[in-house]
Amino acid sequence: MGQSLKDIAQKLQDTDKKVQLIYAFNGVGKTRLSREFKNLVESKVEEDSEGSKAIKILYYNAFTEDLFYWDNDERKLKIQSNGFTDWVIKDQGQEINITKQFQRYTSDKLTPTFNEDYSEIAFSIKAGDDNSINDIKISKGEESCFIWCVFYSLLQLVIETLNEPEPANRDNNQFDNLEYVFIDDPVSSLDENHLIELAVNIAELIESSLSNVKFIITTHNPLFYNVLYNELNNTDEKTKDKAKKSLKKRLEKLDDGTFLLHDSNDSPFSYHLFLLSELEKAIQSGEIKKYHYNFLRQILEKTSTFLGYKKWRELLALLPDDSHEAYYNRIINLCSHGKHSGEETSLIDNNDKRVLGYLVRELKNIYHFK
Repeated sequence: MGQSLKDIAQKLQDTDKKVQLIYAFNGVGKTRLSREFKNLVESKVEEDSEGSKAIKILYYNAFTEDLFYWDNDERKLKIQSNGFTDWVIKDQGQEINITKQFQRYTSDKLTPTFNEDYSEIAFSIKAGDDNSINDIKISKGEESCFIWCVFYSLLQLVIETLNEPEPANRDNNQFDNLEYVFIDDPVSSLDENHLIELAVNIAELIESSLSNVKFIITTHNPLFYNVLYNELNNTDEKTKDKAKKSLKKRLEKLDDGTFLLHDSNDSPFSYHLFLLSELEKAIQSGEIKKYHYNFLRQILEKTSTFLGYKKWRELLALLPDDSHEAYYNRIINLCSHGKHSGEETSLIDNNDKRVLGYLVRELKNIYHFK
């Protein structure tokens, strides 16, 4: 039986583990879950005599990026006035660390420069003659990466501060009551090498945390999910501390708008096998939609890459009914361009359902999926 996101948020809060790692497709509701969790935690915080509340949660999601906006006329990334960036950049002087982090994930030739009051950032890039091209427009992915680096620098500072066990000896006490860090899909635009590096860095940062702060991380990227879990699991094995053990979960949105949070015991998380199991469930129930052909295409693409084929449609030539290869190729292309699982609602006709069932069954037999 499905639950609301508020119920899922309560379930996450009731779990006594250092890390909860959640996989979900784009559009399922990861960002909304982070907001529900934030509201749940903050609803239990009372105001002090000055009308302010203790900080119980830090979170990174799409709303964090709303603190920044790109000005095309000036070609600068501007920062909305807020205490979050003021503390990290102005008070703690983290612009050098932010720059190093940003260049680690992008290029050491791409340099951000803060203005005097830290309200905007210009970007320059070194040319081949050692000169720089100033005020360049960066990509949306680079913009997201920069914003993540600001948050990451904040997180480093907070963890380092809370590692001092005595509050009286800490440089800053505004995070003394921190209980949770919620990270929603940090940077999905990175290439695989930098995505792995990001996962390792986050795992190392969590490992360095000596306080009781708990971490919840959501992602739609199976590589990031696997690497992060394996890094955290290695830490668990070294420390033998069951309280620190990380949990893998999977968030699913049901047709009635409710949600399920599954425990995920497969290690590593085999994304193509997960898609295959989703296809088999849809075929068995008869609730097949266009996006299920998208799943099939992703499985074919991964299988063809692994086996060394140039194109995924070459796999169809090995079907017993290879005379219909062109037809199967066409129907996969047509149906796999539908909307994603979080948005798709239209069903497909009975013939297309039959074809999907046939293709899944035969491809399993040919390539011996387990």
